[in-house]
Amino acid sequence: MKTKLRAREMGLPFSGKTGANNNITDVAGVQVGYKTLIDHENSSQKQTGVTAILPRGRSNTPQPVWAGMYALNGNGEMTGTHWIQDGGYFTGPIMITNSHAVGITHHAAVKWTINQYKEAWTEHHLWAMPVVAETFDGILNDINAMHVTEQDAQDALDDAQSGPIQEGNVGGGTGMIAYDYKGGTGSSSRLIKVDDREYTVGALVQANHGVRKWFNVLGAPFGLHDNENLIHPLHEQGSIIVVIATDAPMLPHQLKRMAKRAAIGIGRNGSPGGNNSGDIFLAFSTANSKNMPQLSESHQTMDYLNDEEFDDFYLAVVESIEEAVINAMFAADDVPVFKMAESEVCRAIDTQKLCEFVSASRVMS
Repeated sequence: MKTKLRAREMGLPFSGKTGANNNITDVAGVQVGYKTLIDHENSSQKQTGVTAILPRGRSNTPQPVWAGMYALNGNGEMTGTHWIQDGGYFTGPIMITNSHAVGITHHAAVKWTINQYKEAWTEHHLWAMPVVAETFDGILNDINAMHVTEQDAQDALDDAQSGPIQEGNVGGGTGMIAYDYKGGTGSSSRLIKVDDREYTVGALVQANHGVRKWFNVLGAPFGLHDNENLIHPLHEQGSIIVVIATDAPMLPHQLKRMAKRAAIGIGRNGSPGGNNSGDIFLAFSTANSKNMPQLSESHQTMDYLNDEEFDDFYLAVVESIEEAVINAMFAADDVPVFKMAESEVCRAIDTQKLCEFVSASRVMS
């Protein structure tokens, strides 16, 4: 599965203790799947895909997933968020794809929900409102050809699994650009201890944001010293979606506060949240497994952490997102450009050159 070394394996000294796989699936029950579409032979270049996240795996019992969301800059889409803001939960999968594939992916996610929870949906006539997010891949992919199909989205859902996951040019991240390098899908995790209990925070990003001059890693301004093969040097033309998972018990307002910290996480690598960028973040907790509200008794209880314990969780969000973006870039490969760029090839970052630069910068400081 893995062909390239990740950022930590290359020696970048990111802070924090990671989970076993250093990705979002370190949160028990969370699964990730992809459908990757690549075809460079035809005039209608295909370089896109779909990413699926199953917060509760393939359980046949529908249960709310407690959640909160935040948009640093709303130039993008994440469906289902109006209800998350009001109701504090969602049910079913999270999907990430390109800007023109939200509709067909949403259709597939609704169908998956109806089939996965068939007994409950048939007997109680429940509604489905899945979360589908997007970023623009039209520079590397013929986005107007609308390559993604309902079956592609279904294939991504069928591919979902726990354990190590692929990064870089996979799933919804296939056609993405980050800081004028090839971007894509990346993930990381952190472990936090509260009293005698250990919890996990994991983040997955679809990184398609930033311009080269902003880019820094662990405080080293690499982007100012590497100005070749620029794709769109003047203005940001992309977005970033961040999904944060945890097994810690949290209330919806606490998860919204977790989602807000993703803005600091993407800022660690230099992004100010540009005007053309959709910087949209979702945080969810797999704790407090309960029946659907429509099928539950009147009086409810929930476990949750004291707000005073959240500093370490906020730091875990920031650190895991910072590292996830770099993991996405380290795993990426060079790809041909489709249109609207100053280079014919979108280059992956030179990981060895970057690591040497960061090491030298830390010695000098």
